[in-house]
Amino acid sequence: TGASNGIGKATASALAAMGARVVLVCRDRARGEAARAEIAREAASDAVELEIADLSSQAEIRGLASRMAVAHPRIDVLVNNAGAVNTVRTTTVDGLETTFAVNHLAYFLLTNLLLEQIRAAGRGRIVNVSSRAHMGARIDFDDLQGARRYGGMRAYGQSKLANVLFTYELARRLAGSDVTANCLHPGVVATGFGHNNPGLLKFAVSMIRPFVLDAGRGAETSVYLAASAEVAGVTGQYFAKCKAVRSSPASYDTATAARLWQVSEELTQPRTDAPARGGGA
Repeated sequence: TGASNGIGKATASALAAMGARVVLVCRDRARGEAARAEIAREAASDAVELEIADLSSQAEIRGLASRMAVAHPRIDVLVNNAGAVNTVRTTTVDGLETTFAVNHLAYFLLTNLLLEQIRAAGRGRIVNVSSRAHMGARIDFDDLQGARRYGGMRAYGQSKLANVLFTYELARRLAGSDVTANCLHPGVVATGFGHNNPGLLKFAVSMIRPFVLDAGRGAETSVYLAASAEVAGVTGQYFAKCKAVRSSPASYDTATAARLWQVSEELTQPRTDAPARGGGA
């Protein structure tokens, strides 16, 4: 997801070059078509497809999942990559705070809706792009949507912690199956991320751009988790620079992870065949 530019596009390009059939999920059709054509040309591949979906909309996520179920009954790898940061609080068409909805709930809902196809692949992999920004964050269940107190980076950090908690809980719930779930910090990467915001954040992102990784380097850990034989069977881990490392202390709180899963189910209402704790394939 989020494959029209930045880390998502670089990840898709690398996987296509390895010979994978790749489906790009993009919000904007023109940018998505341009990315698809470029990746297909560079990889000399006719197996690069495009799906259009705005992942801030649960209806569009469900539509995407339905189309994928028909077109691709087996999915080897799902890379949840699309993300957003907003200095000003906004809400989605579903009435949810946008950063939390796009960065966490979209991962949660799309993954649950595609689990049947991922299980069917045999050794399916789920890769969730998080961030070191989760360090020091906490899940504020009393103000999860930032309705009482909102800060752009606070909301972003909470959403990235949610990615890690979700990954660990998903891995626990898939124990006994052949499906793995891991998450990662891609590094500080020079992409268009953050440029939708006016003022200080946009200025700060522009100032640090010369000192950060390009998108290709930023995609290395995503590609590693998606394709490397070295991580076959590895699950429930947080990676940086293609190495498993410790995430924040808060991310290992199993009670918080279970509560976040429950709240996420209430906010998204995924299919009733979402994985139960301890369920295998």
